[in-house]
Amino acid sequence: MKNWWPLLLTLVIQAMVAMALLTLPVMAPVVAQALAVSPALVGLYVSVTYAGAMVATLMGGATVARMGAIRVSQWGLVLCALGLILCAVPWLPAMFLGAVLIGLGYGPITPASSHLLARTTPKNQMSLVFSIKQTGVPLGSMLAGAVVPPLALFIQWQLSMVFVAALCLVCAAVSQSLRLELDSDRQAGATIHWGSWIQPIRLVVAHRALFTMASCSFMFAMVQLSLTTYLVTFLHEDLSYGLVAAGLALSVTQLGGIGGRVVWGYVADRWLGAGRMLLLLASMMALGAMASAFLTPDTPQSVVVAILVAFGASAIGWNGVYLAEVARRAPAGLASMATGGTLAFTFLGVVLGPPMFGALSSLFGTYRAGFVGLMVMACISGTVLFWTQRPARLAL
Repeated sequence: MKNWWPLLLTLVIQAMVAMALLTLPVMAPVVAQALAVSPALVGLYVSVTYAGAMVATLMGGATVARMGAIRVSQWGLVLCALGLILCAVPWLPAMFLGAVLIGLGYGPITPASSHLLARTTPKNQMSLVFSIKQTGVPLGSMLAGAVVPPLALFIQWQLSMVFVAALCLVCAAVSQSLRLELDSDRQAGATIHWGSWIQPIRLVVAHRALFTMASCSFMFAMVQLSLTTYLVTFLHEDLSYGLVAAGLALSVTQLGGIGGRVVWGYVADRWLGAGRMLLLLASMMALGAMASAFLTPDTPQSVVVAILVAFGASAIGWNGVYLAEVARRAPAGLASMATGGTLAFTFLGVVLGPPMFGALSSLFGTYRAGFVGLMVMACISGTVLFWTQRPARLAL
């Protein structure tokens, strides 16, 4: 790669918006007590933010073409900051609007970074570079979990949100120094209109490889968000873990995801290729979900941790390889639009996955049923990937 500044900058920005999105959920019990509402409403917050992200990501390609990847990322950070400030107002309508703004800020970050990295990264390094950049998501999650709850204990929860908002604004200001160089390819005369939101979907549907990636990312996202949303509750209620131990198990799972993103990107670039790597990850997700469904209170903690690390490495570690393959398969100059189109499917999986997991678990009276459902989704993804690669193998 020409230099590592684009990767470092996009990694930091990705971590900051991920931290912003999770700031409210990690202190949901404190906020719920202050507002005299159920902590379960955090599920609605997550759905609203990702619904906003799904809309914003579709406009990512058009806005990046006109404004440049760095400028779009700066606006994303500003919107996340404004959303956090609104969420600090102890009034549900203000929090709802804040969740929308955070989603709108979060959505275009990945299309913008994909455009920038696709332009500055050699083809034979794309899976690794994109995977390193995508570690920003679990890194931001870990920062939110490590920084925000202690802040909420020592200062008011509203000030905790304002603190994270300030970090987002500082990140936006610092990135200005690289804007002139990294946004040199922007097209100031490019038009942005309401019809722009459908163009990424048309692009994805028109290209078989992109549509395959989008379909699989929809199912992968269902597995990923269901795991991270319900793992603590599953360990606490079904396996009788204490909340602290269950929270640590979630952190270990996220660490597995961080390591997995880097390792899978390296392996995909050097040996397997993105298609085979994603097929292997789908198989690992299915095995991880099946193994989780068979865990009991008597299962040794070391075994539980080993299963969760492997499950997290696949269910949280797939994103970089997937995004690199999307950028590689996209028509020249359309990496951000292709990424936006496929991410719309990804975010739809995020919106639908956890509610479906919860519905299955409620229907059968155990979270094990939800994990069986995740196993089925992973198997479907693996089957799609297997059959789309089959013609290439037959040709050999």
